Amino acid sequence: MPNPVNHRPLGLIVATVTLALDQLVKYTVTYPLALKSRMDDGIEILPIFRLRWLENRGVSMGFFHAETDVMRWILVGMTMLIAGFVGVWMWREKARQDVAALGLVLGGAIGNIIDRVRLGYVVDYADLHFGEWRPFLIFNLADAAITFGVLILLARALLLREKGANTESLN
Repeated sequence: MPNPVNHRPLGLIVATVTLALDQLVKYTVTYPLALKSRMDDGIEILPIFRLRWLENRGVSMGFFHAETDVMRWILVGMTMLIAGFVGVWMWREKARQDVAALGLVLGGAIGNIIDRVRLGYVVDYADLHFGEWRPFLIFNLADAAITFGVLILLARALLLREKGANTESLN
């Protein structure tokens, strides 16, 4: 019986590249672009996209806002547990696309954990807007990687389940 292909290196590469890009962009908006000193003006990149400084002390959608150091470290611990779960899942996963998607999630999670440990908050800077309407809160590359990774996992789970159901009904 042949050994299944091991996609762990792919997942580790995706996670590492995601983490490196996330930290590079955060460094760039923090220091060379000095985004924090520009306050609400930020830097307009496109009519629908602006770089704006935001110190995110909570999690997605502003939930669980860490006001104290104790809450901050609880949040760090929780996100480390989730990242650990994702890492184990990635290590055990056999499907190449799922391993890559989990690599996106893991790299993004570690990027945000590093910010929270080092700074006490996550550096957010990407402001996508259409006039006054903002479909998302201000986010960062790590958030986008996590979101895309989860969407890929969900889409694949739904599509593969549908495909499997159609195959079973034909038999």
